[in-house]
Amino acid sequence: MWRRALKREPGWLAVAMSAAEMRFAFGRHAPEGKSVVTRCGVRTLGEGAQSAERLAKELHFERRQCLTVLEPGQYQLLLVDAPAVPQAELRSAIRWRIKDMLDYHVDDATIDVLDIPPEGATAAARGHSMYAVAARNEAIKGVIKSFEDARIPLSVIDIPETAQRNVAALFETEGQGLALLHFEQEYGLLTVNYRAELYLARRIELGLGQIASAAPGEAREALFNRVVLELQRTFDHFERQYRTISVTRLLLGPEPQETGLLEHVRANLGVTVERVDLDRALALGAADLPPAERGRLFHLIGASLRHESKAL
Repeated sequence: MWRRALKREPGWLAVAMSAAEMRFAFGRHAPEGKSVVTRCGVRTLGEGAQSAERLAKELHFERRQCLTVLEPGQYQLLLVDAPAVPQAELRSAIRWRIKDMLDYHVDDATIDVLDIPPEGATAAARGHSMYAVAARNEAIKGVIKSFEDARIPLSVIDIPETAQRNVAALFETEGQGLALLHFEQEYGLLTVNYRAELYLARRIELGLGQIASAAPGEAREALFNRVVLELQRTFDHFERQYRTISVTRLLLGPEPQETGLLEHVRANLGVTVERVDLDRALALGAADLPPAERGRLFHLIGASLRHESKAL
């Protein structure tokens, strides 16, 4: 979303770093045929292990266009009415529109926009919505500094919603909306795609940690019922907003171990429910990754399939 111009090899290397580990995925979007992820993995950092700088040098990160994905607490995704202003004034208009939605001064925010294309001439005439992405300047500076310290050439800072959109786009059926639900350790992210565009994104305050800690039986079933209720409410809202787009399928992201969620949602939701099959949609060079690591790399894999589109 926020970029610094660097010319590197084709494709994108998505990198996430913490004090303990580095996760990465190198992919290339293909407009026709299969997109490719040639390398991905998780490496330990810190005491007794390689530093981020040494590992980046060993893996030749300097040859790639690098990006990272913000954590949920580092940004806000805000749905707003698209302002009727010339393209050159769009970001300024959005900045003014969201100033009262932030819990900090708007001058301290880095802001970008994601358009939601109107569905047909009627919708275009009555206006449409777009997402504003806002992050504190200090958070963005902190991310940039961590990459500079590791000598990793950071070009783009992305968000999980657009990364997930990229994965969902691989599975779309023409003329139909597609929902994708993926759980991280502390939260779930539900997105709805249509024509490879992100039309809806919603955070679910329930994660893999809660599911794993719930005892199989009534406790876990209660959590699954909560997920189904969130899905039903979201789909009902989406149908009211976008009457010409039907959501007929829901994909569930990789789970580290089978929990029964897929079967429960399939039995209680009125749409087709399937597990994401990355091997079917991608030429995946690291196909031997275990399910636990596929789940943790899911958004990095999606971010690595980034492709440039018309600038807003």
